[in-house]
Amino acid sequence: MDIIVVGLNHKTAPIEIREKVSFEEDKLGEPLKKILSLASIKEDMILSTCNRVEVYATASDVGEGIHVLKEFLSDFHGVPRKDLEKFLYVHQGKEAVRHVFRVASSLDSMVVGEPQILGQVKSAFSEASHHQAAGAILNRLLHRAFYVAKRIRTETTIGSRAVS
Repeated sequence: MDIIVVGLNHKTAPIEIREKVSFEEDKLGEPLKKILSLASIKEDMILSTCNRVEVYATASDVGEGIHVLKEFLSDFHGVPRKDLEKFLYVHQGKEAVRHVFRVASSLDSMVVGEPQILGQVKSAFSEASHHQAAGAILNRLLHRAFYVAKRIRTETTIGSRAVS
């Protein structure tokens, strides 16, 4: 089982594309369940903010998992895959873990140190847990990310001047 991240953000996609593939926070149940039904996907979580849309998942077959997640984002939002593909990034294994830590800690934010992203990640994880989409692996990953983010905020000056 491996962790994968498929997404896009303010660095890789213009606002028009980010808006097309965004998810409504109060309507995550359906897409979370659809992702769980995809081949190789065992757990999932959707993080959708104004600056990023990311699917965190665990997969029994990484290559297939990445393929079906890209297909899902394209199909669910009605954006042709060839048009979406150029904006997407993929992380797997240790790189995926590092990415999740960077996102939760706001090191990957448009405004480094902004405090909102940690709350958004916590909310996304809560939704995934509520819909039984996040299992043991994502649970452990996200709780570790929350711990790392808290340490970064309290042990550095990262948030001292951040305003978004």
